[in-house]
Amino acid sequence: MNYVIGIDIGTQSTKALLADTTGAIVAQHASAYHPDTPRQRWAEQWPSVWFDAVTECIAGCVKKAKEKGVDAASIRAVCVSSLYGGSGIPVDEHIEPLHPCLIWMDRRATAEVEWVRENVNLERLYEITGNGVDSYYGYTKILWLRNNRREVWDKTRYFLPPNAFVIHRLTGELAIDHSSAGNIGGVYDVEQRAWSKEALDLLGIPASMMPARLVDSSEVVGGLLPQWAERLGLAANTPVVAGGVDAAVATFAAGVTRAGHHVAMIGTSMCWGYINQRVDARHGLVSMPHVYNGRSDLYIFGGASTAGACVAWYREQFCHAETEAAKATPHGDAHRLLEEEASKIAAGSDGVVFLPYLMGERSPVWDAKASGTFVGLSLFHTRATLYRAVLEGVALALRHNIEAGRQGAQSLDDKLIVVGGAAHSDLWMQIIADVTGYPVLSIEQDVEAAMGAALLAALGVGLISRETAEGGWVTFVERARPDAARERLYDERFQVYTGLYPALKPLMHRLQASSS
Repeated sequence: MNYVIGIDIGTQSTKALLADTTGAIVAQHASAYHPDTPRQRWAEQWPSVWFDAVTECIAGCVKKAKEKGVDAASIRAVCVSSLYGGSGIPVDEHIEPLHPCLIWMDRRATAEVEWVRENVNLERLYEITGNGVDSYYGYTKILWLRNNRREVWDKTRYFLPPNAFVIHRLTGELAIDHSSAGNIGGVYDVEQRAWSKEALDLLGIPASMMPARLVDSSEVVGGLLPQWAERLGLAANTPVVAGGVDAAVATFAAGVTRAGHHVAMIGTSMCWGYINQRVDARHGLVSMPHVYNGRSDLYIFGGASTAGACVAWYREQFCHAETEAAKATPHGDAHRLLEEEASKIAAGSDGVVFLPYLMGERSPVWDAKASGTFVGLSLFHTRATLYRAVLEGVALALRHNIEAGRQGAQSLDDKLIVVGGAAHSDLWMQIIADVTGYPVLSIEQDVEAAMGAALLAALGVGLISRETAEGGWVTFVERARPDAARERLYDERFQVYTGLYPALKPLMHRLQASSS
């Protein structure tokens, strides 16, 4: 039997799994960490944190697999997917990091966004890249480094996505997959599937800072170097496959390989995406080449900056009693206690609406100065009410993106697949079904992007056929169907939700100005 390892570098943890060529999982390992947030709306990470987590996870999987009789020689490939690395890691000529990576969550580049809007032909930028202008995008973060960290800029040879940096450390080979390149935004030609010299010139970013080798997500970048092979317990020259942006890789894991399929990945953030062959940046979504059939297919998605992060924030700040009480239960999970109480609250959270903009907001709002808000509070409401409102607020943000996506999608299937941490919550799955109007499916295996990376690894070294890759290795389970009465209530609540941001935007911006 042959085996592969799939790795997903996430915002708050790295996960890896070792599977055989039928998708059966033999071993898993995870390593947790937190991004650095030195200022409000800043989020960054030193790449050594990611690399250490990756090596720990690979070694952990190999050790567990060997205990089950798996020989290192039968582990035929490794693939690395990663969070969207924003600016990418600025590295010197020796590929040594010069500064933390400004990750997708970072929203510091507001002045650079305004500069682009005032000095660049936006219509041409949209046409070339299929993407818009916002501090989410890597190219505005690159401009921030140019403008604010000149000592870093002057020494920078390349900007590398997290998975490309890790793969270079493991193999000595330098390449960027097309999904990661496209997600940078204003530097990639979406039609040509290449760096755009024209767009780079418009922005004043040297083309030489973009590594020349662009590869498909299932392409082998290089072989594992002997020093890492020995440390990780793998054979030297084990092929390492390029991988891609985690949202697209998780989407691939869920069997999304053709137009019409659509998936919501709800973890720290939320990404809802679908497959298309063309893009119109004016609809406010993000586009990149898909990790499967990437030369012809685009993965187009909308994303909330915070989703599961809102839930974690609420629990950590306001639910100490539940956290302590959970320690005395067999499951030890405060979320389960909160969900039990929130399930007793009627749909609509007794008139409370939550805007989940705790780190600004991405699509379709695109406002780094947007802020989180509870509206409709009274003395009647409880922690459980607000907990349910947080779950509903993220579901309403999901619907907001789906409504924007309908404008450009060729078609959307009549079912919604949900992966990520939200799939652990029966209440949240029902809320999503009621808010979106879609029956909701999840993946039985609960593996998301790491499974997609393993699938790409197997495809990349020819262990599986393209037909197998298109079908995927996962089993779907129906979790919830929309209830007609609740669907009507949420239709009305969605109108309130979409009306709140325009009404509150001037006040949000005033508060941001007064606190900066």
